[in-house]
Amino acid sequence: MVGEATNLSSEDLNLCFEKMMMAGAGADRAGGVKMDGVVITEWKDIPMELLLRILSLVDEPTVIVASGVCSGWRDAICLGLTHLSLSWCKNNMNNLVLSLAPKLTKLQTLVLRQDKPQLEDNAVEAIANSCHDLQDLDLSKSFKLSDRSLYALAHGCPNLTRLNISGCTSFSDHALAYLCGFCRKLKILNLCGCVKAATDYALQV
Repeated sequence: MVGEATNLSSEDLNLCFEKMMMAGAGADRAGGVKMDGVVITEWKDIPMELLLRILSLVDEPTVIVASGVCSGWRDAICLGLTHLSLSWCKNNMNNLVLSLAPKLTKLQTLVLRQDKPQLEDNAVEAIANSCHDLQDLDLSKSFKLSDRSLYALAHGCPNLTRLNISGCTSFSDHALAYLCGFCRKLKILNLCGCVKAATDYALQV
């Protein structure tokens, strides 16, 4: 989900939509549509607030595709995207995260639940290096992850309040305790299936 636009009222946005539809129908074939002094003749001219409103109505794969339309769209999405799920990605999720994480610095919620293990430590490290505002992270069924991921999150994502690492069987209790020592805002922690991490030593931190 894309963060809601705040600079335009609902009436303004509805008017923008109506004008865009008129332009698409050829109502102003000479010079495009003018909004707040800006002439819209191409997709790249759409105001950021309107673009974010449009993208809030579509699914995540479409948002990813839209980010590649032009530099303006990419920049708008990078600034406006706060919630993202990549659970739909059945192949190459690791490479997708490596590509997206450095751009999506405003993310607050990220869902990376997998049916088959794809994520590796370098992807989680990329998230920790760029997404410092992250509050809710789902890494469930990430069987390939090691303690490196927890150490990276401890240093890069201090604002975590929810973390789902269910099924991540390789994490140790020492790494989990280390994470909890740095992420003091953490309130909800799903450890289902984490047989090595869910020990008294880790849980007493």
